[in-house]
Amino acid sequence: MTTPLTGGCLCGAIRYTLSAPIGGLRACHCTDCQKASGTGASVNAVVPGDALKITWGTPRRYARKADSGRILLRYFCGDCGSPLYSHREISPERVVIRMGSLDNPPAVKIATNIWTRSARAWSWIDPAAENLPANPPG
Repeated sequence: MTTPLTGGCLCGAIRYTLSAPIGGLRACHCTDCQKASGTGASVNAVVPGDALKITWGTPRRYARKADSGRILLRYFCGDCGSPLYSHREISPERVVIRMGSLDNPPAVKIATNIWTRSARAWSWIDPAAENLPANPPG
């Protein structure tokens, strides 16, 4: 992977760079991710918070108690609505990048599916991946 990676929203109002490598991806099938993405799951990469730098614009933020019971802060474009990243309120040192917001995402597969107990019947979940009914332990 060449770093930094670049990304942003659909309309171009928000741009960012990402200076951390992306390993295995995590697909989240929780009902909040379904609503926020308009799909069956959000596909994400977990990276250090200091690796993300907003280079243009200011994302809007939405806070909500997640299915896990923790407060999750979701960041998105206030103009076009594109989801960009999120992090737990108590742990901004770890951010979750929405892979679809990257300009040229690396060719990495989904390694883990979380919140599979709330996955839609039409969502395909790779049986070869790690599949968890809720959040990973810890």
